[in-house]
Amino acid sequence: MSAGGAPDPLPDALRFAAEPVPGRLALILRALRRPLQALSLLLTRLSGYRLRAAQRYIALTGAHHQLDWPADRVPPGELPAALAAAGIELIEADAGGAVRLASEGPAIVLLSARGQQIAAGASAAIAAAFADPDLHALYGDAVFRPSSRGPWLPLLRPAFDRDDLRSVDYLGPVIALRRASLLGANPIVGAAALDLTLGVAARFGPAAVRHLPRILSFGELEGGGEGRQASRHARLKAVERDLARAGEGGTHLVLEDHGVIRLARPLPEPRPLVSLIVPTRDRLDLLRPCIESLRRRTDWPAKEILICDNGSRDPATLAYFRALEADGAARVVACPGPFNFAAINNRVAAEARGRLLAFINNDVEAEAPDWLERMVGEALRPEIGAVGARLIDGEGRIQHGGIVLGTGGLVTHGHRHFPGAAAGYLGALRATRSVSAVTAACLVVETRKFFRVEGFDASTFAIDFNDVDLCLRLNAIGLRTLYVGGAVLHHRESASRRPSPESAARHRGEVEALKQRWGPLLAQDPHYHPGFDPNLSTHLRLRRGWTGLEPAEPR
Repeated sequence: MSAGGAPDPLPDALRFAAEPVPGRLALILRALRRPLQALSLLLTRLSGYRLRAAQRYIALTGAHHQLDWPADRVPPGELPAALAAAGIELIEADAGGAVRLASEGPAIVLLSARGQQIAAGASAAIAAAFADPDLHALYGDAVFRPSSRGPWLPLLRPAFDRDDLRSVDYLGPVIALRRASLLGANPIVGAAALDLTLGVAARFGPAAVRHLPRILSFGELEGGGEGRQASRHARLKAVERDLARAGEGGTHLVLEDHGVIRLARPLPEPRPLVSLIVPTRDRLDLLRPCIESLRRRTDWPAKEILICDNGSRDPATLAYFRALEADGAARVVACPGPFNFAAINNRVAAEARGRLLAFINNDVEAEAPDWLERMVGEALRPEIGAVGARLIDGEGRIQHGGIVLGTGGLVTHGHRHFPGAAAGYLGALRATRSVSAVTAACLVVETRKFFRVEGFDASTFAIDFNDVDLCLRLNAIGLRTLYVGGAVLHHRESASRRPSPESAARHRGEVEALKQRWGPLLAQDPHYHPGFDPNLSTHLRLRRGWTGLEPAEPR
């Protein structure tokens, strides 16, 4: 439902636009529930630290999309003569979603949903991109509104990601394809762009499909009600066809909430052993709920729990350790010395017997019982390295939705502080998709892949950024990092750590080390759109001054 209670008319990927936004009074009341933090926010703002104050305000009240596009910034339409001059044929889908492709005609075919207008300058930008002979499909950004009286909103798309596209159809409303690449194609009615794009990627490789971070079209978009059900059915057929092309016919498709398609991959029998590694020092109040959730709310038959004991002294904690070991429920591995998250995880990983490692913080609790099954199914893929989960904080908000580089000053968690039940921008919170990194608060990786890059870098990143660094090193050897939005756990971040001057100094050193090692990547995350403001929670608002019409290169 939309904020006004009317039926949501939007396609699945765009339903973020219908999520209700609290009014100003509701936000003020939220802030007043935590008066000390509200006072700190006020003092920060009065001291002139506007950006820091904005960040604290979002942390205090929660994040919501602030993406309204001014009507006077909607670009003018392209002249038909410009399309013809650029060697582009515009083909609009009919009322049933079918497109008619001729074998002869201009070199570039521009498929369009009904009611869309091509933005001025788009023809030249598309033609310039197709000067690269290795490009076979190109999609861009758009400005849309759900009705003639609704606000305009931007559609800023991610770089091409086959996993994401199988989960959520983020393409359209227009996409350009090389005609010669479509010969003999019989696109699925209602999902032609999705079907053709996946087919191009299968035939020519994923680099043949690229995203142009520029507005190519504008118009009204609808796809709710009966149209949404028809679209979902067509999407399922397109993904089934793509799986068959890839030799993955044994994968079962499940249509989940928000129209997200889950690929339930076949798992080996017997199930491989997973070693669940949990570091702790006392804090039984956190550890017991964590361990019990792994024992009783995790539907995976082959698992071992290893607790990294970093010098626990509390008698109740030690008694709990003894009880677990007596029951054969867990192994406790002594890891004495100063707390070094990376080192103690490496040490226990070396003693693990599992084919896969699952690193779990002691302040994390399983919620959905199938979280590990979902993550293992992805981690076993030969091309995948680290796999992360959707984490919900103690207030029911998003704590982790993948890690985005170059935001918040360095790196941040995607959709941080958004409502925990939100679908995310273009369904990003619910999808399975490529990201640059995921948090080690819940990270699954095959053991052999972990040790192929020599595990966490304990000498450089003892506490912070060891997960980011691990993922980037896995990425560098060709093993992609995946975020699995259907794997859901709770995380009370850093509840077991206490700040100190020493920890602040150590953190500053690790910040500098991350910049030195991965500086170029930190400038712009390849999976994140450059049009978003990099300073606040991701996907929250647009970068100041960004028009969507700046010259851009396909990515």
